[in-house]
Amino acid sequence: MRPTEVKINNAPEDWISCVRFGPKTNQYLIASSWDGTVRFYDVVNNTMRHKFMQDDPVLDVTFMDVVHVVSGSLDKNLRLYDVNTHTENVVGDHDAPIRCVEYAESVNGILTGSWDKTVKLWDMREKHCVGTYEQCNGKVYSMSVNEEKIVVATSDRTVLIWDLRKMEEYMMKRESSLKYQTRCIRLFPNKEGYVMSSIEGRVAVEYLDPDPEIQKLKFAFKCHRNKQGTTEHIYPVNAISFHNVYSTFATGGSDGYVNIWDGFNKKRLCQFHEYDTSISSLNFNYDGSTLAIACSYMDELEVPPANVQSPAIYVRYVTDQETKQK
Repeated sequence: MRPTEVKINNAPEDWISCVRFGPKTNQYLIASSWDGTVRFYDVVNNTMRHKFMQDDPVLDVTFMDVVHVVSGSLDKNLRLYDVNTHTENVVGDHDAPIRCVEYAESVNGILTGSWDKTVKLWDMREKHCVGTYEQCNGKVYSMSVNEEKIVVATSDRTVLIWDLRKMEEYMMKRESSLKYQTRCIRLFPNKEGYVMSSIEGRVAVEYLDPDPEIQKLKFAFKCHRNKQGTTEHIYPVNAISFHNVYSTFATGGSDGYVNIWDGFNKKRLCQFHEYDTSISSLNFNYDGSTLAIACSYMDELEVPPANVQSPAIYVRYVTDQETKQK
């Protein structure tokens, strides 16, 4: 019998910025890190198949297909890696670090979001930028793509909704309903809304349709907090990942916990055990059977703890009981 959870060998040596499963698989996983690496894992055999290295921290990474991976870095460059031939190419750059990279399947392109306050669309066959889109003067902190829809969360607490079919102008601009800095934003699997989280232990569930009846459905809730005596400790909610089949979602916080939520019925379905340190990234695979959990200290404290735990990646084989709406 396979274990519920497996710790992956050869984890990055610094803050893990992203973990993602390959398309249509729970076998292949990539991870990017502040140690300057992009690591490609075979989860089933618990081996690291390849490690790409650079001098600067890698802030995000995603698959284009099962052998091509792209990353965005602090050095402002977009890189394309081939995991079969172990080659890499710099495709292009931004004027500031690239915080987010997403594969846009509907146009077979890559979207990058940067601290230079723009999103760029890249044609990966021709290896050049085909569009640059201003994000209303906000640095891009998080971005999510689902078919033609894009949501971008920026440093000034703005959310911009774009449609890849007509990128001349954004579809909608909204102020975040969370008072504090955004950490993560993810579109619903059905594209009708998004979930976003902040540094202040809160998550908001929002709907795109401006109809007042639909807008009544939106809500925000507190999470990743704990009380010790009379003191409440509030932690950033760093990561969100949707279960593509059940439309439930996981959140990970700097409290070291992963929770699974049913956003439609406004309840928590489960909480996993406490991990050694902050949850920095989460990713369900395509069918929701497997959840990748990245744990790494994210320099949250003014005075670092005496013994900082080493970064770790866990792969958890989740059950319907944990992830399905009750």
